[in-house]
Amino acid sequence: MDRAHISRRRMLKWIGAGLAGAALPASWGRAEPGDPVRKRIPATGERIPVIGMGTWQTFNVGHDPVLRRERTKVLEAFFEHGGGMIDSSPMYGSAQAVVGHGLEELDAPEPLFAADKVWTSNGDRTRAQVAASREAWGIERFDLMQVHNLVAWREHLPTLRRMKEAGEIRYVGVTSSHGRRHDELERIMKREPVDFVQLTYNLTHRAVEERLLPVARDRGIAVIANRPFDGGRLVKGLQRNHALPKWASEIDCPHWPAFLLKFIVSHPALTCAIPATTRVEHMRENKRAGHGALPDERMRRRMIAYVESL
Repeated sequence: MDRAHISRRRMLKWIGAGLAGAALPASWGRAEPGDPVRKRIPATGERIPVIGMGTWQTFNVGHDPVLRRERTKVLEAFFEHGGGMIDSSPMYGSAQAVVGHGLEELDAPEPLFAADKVWTSNGDRTRAQVAASREAWGIERFDLMQVHNLVAWREHLPTLRRMKEAGEIRYVGVTSSHGRRHDELERIMKREPVDFVQLTYNLTHRAVEERLLPVARDRGIAVIANRPFDGGRLVKGLQRNHALPKWASEIDCPHWPAFLLKFIVSHPALTCAIPATTRVEHMRENKRAGHGALPDERMRRRMIAYVESL
């Protein structure tokens, strides 16, 4: 299996150890008992874990050695519990470099699905920004490159498609975290050949169910859910003020984070969610949602009704 994110560091270590001709790690092509739930990317059929990781705000810690060490431990927990998509952006301050530092400290662990964004109004800077992001991460190639919040998407998408055709990136996408951009996002999804769309979706923000998610299913577009905890407000309010319903055990939910995340990724159009955190214990809670049973439509309605009743 082709892996875009093999780093120079990892490849040199394999060669130095005389392993250049050895078989690829078994985890790249074989399912093991207890593996996380994976969903397919419609464009190729490739499957990725339904719980990924965001880096907005949480990984923007600059050069502080203590905070970088803490974020590396969060990354370590992420990979210990199945790995998958890590999403970042040039907009997120030092987050890209902090991710790159952590990957280097952990010796480029697997499996990683590296997702980043182009965030510049200058349509001539697409390739340069991708190259700068790749350097910050310390990887050879991104799995997914997205146009951040639709900024200059008309200029960036053609370049990104050419990069995909040349094998410089694997998938192309667009993102939005603003409901006011949904009309424009829908037009792009219907008219442009994108592999991924990233949007806001959680148990209390479900407007995308009406139009955007059906379009994604019809067009074969993978969907990434950002802000799954509504910036933390949703999960903190539930944890502080309300008990988890006993019937949550029917879908293997031991806590509120799993309840909220399982609701998101159980939607038929959703591919993965990218919760962000600064704490190892929260990372473990988040990844727990990617194991066990997912709710069916009846259970999803029950989950909505319960939270709306609180």
